[in-house]
Amino acid sequence: MELRSPLARVRGLGPSKEGGTSHWWAERMTAIALVPLTIWFVVSALTMVGADLIQFKAWLRGPGNPVLLILLTIAMYHHGQLALQVIIEDYIHHEVVHFTALIMVKLGAFALAVYTIYSITLLAFGS
Repeated sequence: MELRSPLARVRGLGPSKEGGTSHWWAERMTAIALVPLTIWFVVSALTMVGADLIQFKAWLRGPGNPVLLILLTIAMYHHGQLALQVIIEDYIHHEVVHFTALIMVKLGAFALAVYTIYSITLLAFGS
């Protein structure tokens, strides 16, 4: 016995009233974007071992480095937020806690991403 209506079964909709494919695609796209960005970041970080702040700022002001760091930041925080959303939706069943946790994760990821991007731009373009 199913609790979904016939129309919901035809549309493939679950309890969330949406198919979930956009969420699935967003997770896959951010994961694909994170592979080359993370490799670039790890290689770059290894080249900066032992560097002081002046050398780091010179590297950060290099061609494309601030843009790649900002792209890594956006992809990383968005991917993490999507993953935590899936965990919350699967394991938290109390409606108020569920809603509050989702809002907190989204706001937290956004706030951390904004602060990280601010820090990158301050280091890259500040004095």
